[in-house]
Amino acid sequence: MSPFAPITADALAELVTTRAAALSGPGVVAVDGADAAEPEEFARSVADRLRARGRPADVISLHDYVRPASLRLEFGRDEMSYRDAWFDYAGLNREVLQALRDHHRWLPALWNEATDRSARATTIPASGDTLLLIAGPMLLGRALDFDLTVELRMSEGALRRTTTPAQEFTIDAILRHRRESTTDPDILVNWDHRDRPAVRE
Repeated sequence: MSPFAPITADALAELVTTRAAALSGPGVVAVDGADAAEPEEFARSVADRLRARGRPADVISLHDYVRPASLRLEFGRDEMSYRDAWFDYAGLNREVLQALRDHHRWLPALWNEATDRSARATTIPASGDTLLLIAGPMLLGRALDFDLTVELRMSEGALRRTTTPAQEFTIDAILRHRRESTTDPDILVNWDHRDRPAVRE
Protein backbone atom coordinates (compact mmCIF):
# COMPACT_ATOMS: atom_id res chain seq x y z
CA MET A 1 0.00 0.00 0.00
CA SER A 2 1.33 3.44 -0.92
CA PRO A 3 2.04 5.71 2.05
CA PHE A 4 0.81 8.62 -0.08
CA ALA A 5 -2.81 9.54 -0.67
CA PRO A 6 -3.98 11.60 -3.65
CA ILE A 7 -5.19 15.08 -2.83
CA THR A 8 -6.26 18.08 -4.87
CA ALA A 9 -4.07 21.17 -4.90
CA ASP A 10 -6.84 23.18 -3.21
CA ALA A 11 -7.34 20.54 -0.52
CA LEU A 12 -3.60 20.46 0.11
CA ALA A 13 -3.51 24.23 0.55
CA GLU A 14 -6.46 23.97 2.96
CA LEU A 15 -4.70 21.21 4.90
CA VAL A 16 -1.57 23.31 5.35
CA THR A 17 -3.67 26.37 6.18
CA THR A 18 -5.54 24.50 8.90
CA ARG A 19 -2.33 23.14 10.41
CA ALA A 20 -0.71 26.58 10.33
CA ALA A 21 -3.76 28.33 11.78
CA ALA A 22 -3.64 25.98 14.76
CA LEU A 23 -0.23 27.33 15.77
CA SER A 24 -0.32 29.62 18.78
CA GLY A 25 1.50 32.92 18.96
CA PRO A 26 3.80 34.09 16.19
CA GLY A 27 4.93 31.19 14.05
CA VAL A 28 7.14 30.31 11.12
CA VAL A 29 6.21 27.75 8.47
CA ALA A 30 8.75 26.30 6.04
CA VAL A 31 7.64 25.46 2.52
CA ASP A 32 10.66 23.56 1.26
CA GLY A 33 10.93 22.95 -2.45
CA ALA A 34 13.24 23.32 -5.41
CA ASP A 35 12.69 26.35 -7.61
CA ALA A 36 11.03 24.04 -10.15
CA ALA A 37 8.39 23.23 -7.51
CA GLU A 38 7.54 26.94 -7.19
CA PRO A 39 7.25 26.80 -3.40
CA GLU A 40 6.69 30.55 -3.15
CA GLU A 41 3.51 30.30 -5.22
CA PHE A 42 2.17 27.57 -2.95
CA ALA A 43 3.14 29.53 0.16
CA ARG A 44 1.28 32.58 -1.13
CA SER A 45 -1.87 30.53 -1.66
CA VAL A 46 -1.67 29.40 1.97
CA ALA A 47 -0.99 32.94 3.20
CA ASP A 48 -4.04 34.19 1.29
CA ARG A 49 -6.18 31.57 2.99
CA LEU A 50 -4.77 32.41 6.41
CA ARG A 51 -5.56 36.10 5.95
CA ALA A 52 -9.07 35.17 4.83
CA ARG A 53 -9.45 33.42 8.19
CA GLY A 54 -8.29 36.56 9.98
CA ARG A 55 -4.73 35.45 10.70
CA PRO A 56 -1.92 37.87 9.78
CA ALA A 57 0.39 36.08 7.34
CA ASP A 58 3.13 36.88 4.88
CA VAL A 59 5.62 35.08 2.65
CA ILE A 60 9.40 35.36 2.53
CA SER A 61 11.33 34.00 -0.44
CA LEU A 62 14.64 32.35 0.36
CA HIS A 63 15.95 34.04 -2.79
CA ASP A 64 15.71 37.32 -0.88
CA TYR A 65 18.26 35.84 1.50
CA VAL A 66 20.97 34.89 -0.99
CA ARG A 67 24.57 35.63 -0.16
CA PRO A 68 26.51 38.17 -2.25
CA ALA A 69 27.67 36.91 -5.65
CA SER A 70 31.31 37.20 -4.60
CA LEU A 71 30.64 34.53 -1.98
CA ARG A 72 28.13 32.26 -3.66
CA LEU A 73 30.00 32.20 -6.99
CA GLU A 74 33.52 32.04 -5.55
CA PHE A 75 33.94 28.48 -6.81
CA GLY A 76 31.51 28.69 -9.72
CA ARG A 77 28.06 27.26 -10.20
CA ASP A 78 28.25 23.73 -8.90
CA GLU A 79 26.65 21.36 -6.44
CA MET A 80 28.69 22.40 -3.42
CA SER A 81 28.38 26.15 -3.94
CA TYR A 82 24.60 25.91 -4.32
CA ARG A 83 24.24 23.70 -1.29
CA ASP A 84 26.63 25.42 1.08
CA ALA A 85 27.29 28.98 -0.12
CA TRP A 86 24.23 30.19 -2.00
CA PHE A 87 21.72 31.10 0.70
CA ASP A 88 22.22 32.95 3.96
CA TYR A 89 20.42 30.59 6.32
CA ALA A 90 22.09 32.19 9.34
CA GLY A 91 20.82 35.60 8.26
CA LEU A 92 17.36 34.15 7.76
CA ASN A 93 17.43 32.72 11.26
CA ARG A 94 18.59 36.01 12.76
CA GLU A 95 16.38 38.43 10.83
CA VAL A 96 13.20 36.36 10.58
CA LEU A 97 12.86 33.47 13.03
CA GLN A 98 14.62 34.99 16.02
CA ALA A 99 13.49 38.55 15.29
CA LEU A 100 9.85 37.48 15.05
CA ARG A 101 9.89 35.54 18.30
CA ASP A 102 12.13 37.80 20.36
CA HIS A 103 11.27 41.26 19.05
CA HIS A 104 7.96 40.87 17.15
CA ARG A 105 9.41 42.17 13.92
CA TRP A 106 10.97 40.67 10.81
CA LEU A 107 12.98 41.62 7.76
CA PRO A 108 11.39 40.68 4.41
CA ALA A 109 14.63 40.70 2.42
CA LEU A 110 18.35 40.92 3.13
CA TRP A 111 20.00 40.86 -0.31
CA ASN A 112 18.75 41.66 -3.82
CA GLU A 113 19.75 38.74 -6.02
CA ALA A 114 19.21 40.65 -9.28
CA THR A 115 21.26 43.74 -8.42
CA ASP A 116 23.67 41.99 -6.04
CA ARG A 117 23.20 44.75 -3.51
CA SER A 118 21.64 45.10 -0.10
CA ALA A 119 17.87 44.87 -0.35
CA ARG A 120 17.60 47.97 1.87
CA ALA A 121 14.36 46.58 3.24
CA THR A 122 12.92 47.89 6.47
CA THR A 123 11.78 45.68 9.30
CA ILE A 124 8.07 45.01 9.57
CA PRO A 125 6.32 44.95 12.95
CA ALA A 126 4.48 41.73 13.74
CA SER A 127 1.42 41.10 15.86
CA GLY A 128 1.30 38.41 18.49
CA ASP A 129 -0.27 35.91 16.10
CA THR A 130 1.61 36.65 12.86
CA LEU A 131 2.50 33.66 10.71
CA LEU A 132 5.42 33.83 8.29
CA LEU A 133 5.85 31.30 5.50
CA ILE A 134 9.40 30.90 4.22
CA ALA A 135 9.60 29.35 0.76
CA GLY A 136 12.66 27.99 -0.97
CA PRO A 137 15.03 25.07 -1.47
CA MET A 138 16.88 23.05 1.16
CA LEU A 139 15.26 24.71 4.18
CA LEU A 140 15.04 21.47 6.14
CA GLY A 141 18.13 20.15 7.87
CA ARG A 142 19.56 23.62 8.57
CA ALA A 143 18.86 23.71 12.32
CA LEU A 144 16.15 26.31 11.73
CA ASP A 145 13.45 26.15 14.38
CA PHE A 146 10.30 26.07 12.28
CA ASP A 147 6.88 25.56 13.86
CA LEU A 148 5.56 23.63 10.86
CA THR A 149 7.41 22.16 7.89
CA VAL A 150 6.07 21.29 4.46
CA GLU A 151 8.17 19.68 1.74
CA LEU A 152 7.08 19.82 -1.89
CA ARG A 153 9.22 16.89 -2.96
CA MET A 154 9.99 16.22 -6.61
CA SER A 155 11.67 13.07 -7.89
CA GLU A 156 14.96 13.29 -9.74
CA GLY A 157 13.18 12.63 -13.01
CA ALA A 158 10.68 15.41 -12.42
CA LEU A 159 13.45 17.81 -11.40
CA ARG A 160 15.40 17.08 -14.56
CA ARG A 161 12.31 17.52 -16.72
CA THR A 162 11.21 20.82 -15.25
CA THR A 163 14.35 22.64 -14.12
CA THR A 164 15.52 25.30 -16.56
CA PRO A 165 18.89 24.72 -18.26
CA ALA A 166 20.43 27.63 -16.36
CA GLN A 167 19.49 25.97 -13.06
CA GLU A 168 20.47 22.38 -13.83
CA PHE A 169 23.52 22.71 -11.60
CA THR A 170 21.17 22.92 -8.59
CA ILE A 171 19.65 19.46 -9.04
CA ASP A 172 22.50 17.36 -7.64
CA ALA A 173 22.80 19.69 -4.65
CA ILE A 174 19.10 19.34 -3.87
CA LEU A 175 19.18 15.55 -4.21
CA ARG A 176 22.29 15.21 -2.05
CA HIS A 177 20.90 17.50 0.62
CA ARG A 178 17.70 15.45 0.68
CA ARG A 179 19.64 12.20 1.08
CA GLU A 180 21.81 13.52 3.89
CA SER A 181 19.22 15.51 5.81
CA THR A 182 17.86 13.83 8.92
CA THR A 183 14.95 16.27 9.28
CA ASP A 184 11.58 14.76 8.43
CA PRO A 185 8.90 17.26 7.31
CA ASP A 186 5.60 17.46 9.13
CA ILE A 187 3.78 17.37 5.80
CA LEU A 188 5.49 15.56 2.93
CA VAL A 189 3.99 16.05 -0.52
CA ASN A 190 4.73 14.18 -3.74
CA TRP A 191 4.85 17.19 -6.06
CA ASP A 192 5.89 15.64 -9.38
CA HIS A 193 2.53 16.65 -10.85
CA ARG A 194 1.29 19.73 -9.01
CA ASP A 195 -2.19 19.39 -10.50
CA ARG A 196 -2.52 16.02 -8.80
CA PRO A 197 -0.26 15.93 -5.73
CA ALA A 198 -0.22 13.24 -3.07
CA VAL A 199 0.37 13.68 0.65
CA ARG A 200 2.01 11.25 3.04
CA GLU A 201 -0.52 9.67 5.33
